[in-house]
Amino acid sequence: MTIRYDSDFYGWTQEQANLLRAGSLNQLDTQNLLEEIESMGSSQRDELESRLEVLFLHLLKWSFQPSHRGQSWKLTIAEQRRKIERRLLKSPSLKSELVELTLYAYGDAILAAARETGMSEKTFPKQCPWTFEQLVDSEFYPN
Repeated sequence: MTIRYDSDFYGWTQEQANLLRAGSLNQLDTQNLLEEIESMGSSQRDELESRLEVLFLHLLKWSFQPSHRGQSWKLTIAEQRRKIERRLLKSPSLKSELVELTLYAYGDAILAAARETGMSEKTFPKQCPWTFEQLVDSEFYPN
């Protein structure tokens, strides 16, 4: 290992890839390599949670501010659904995380909806009122 992880990350990644290709496993920076692999998995999980939060936020606003419904919200809902579906197709093991991710994302969406609408947090249901099937159904819009 000649390139340091903390001084040239890109160079380090290329060197690690070359070492793997060459089968030089004993020369790998295993500690940093393990951390990067775990971090990549976490970023996929975090992206899915973020997409769910944005979807919940817009579905809550759609439900509780019907007079403000517009093309922008509808397109944001459609976009998030597509990106959630694509993320789950690329990483199907994330499906096992959906219960926890939904719980966290919905709670955060309530706070965002309260901030964006000026309504009290108590206005919104404490528990997510939609099934996952409804969330990803392109035809579903509450109310």
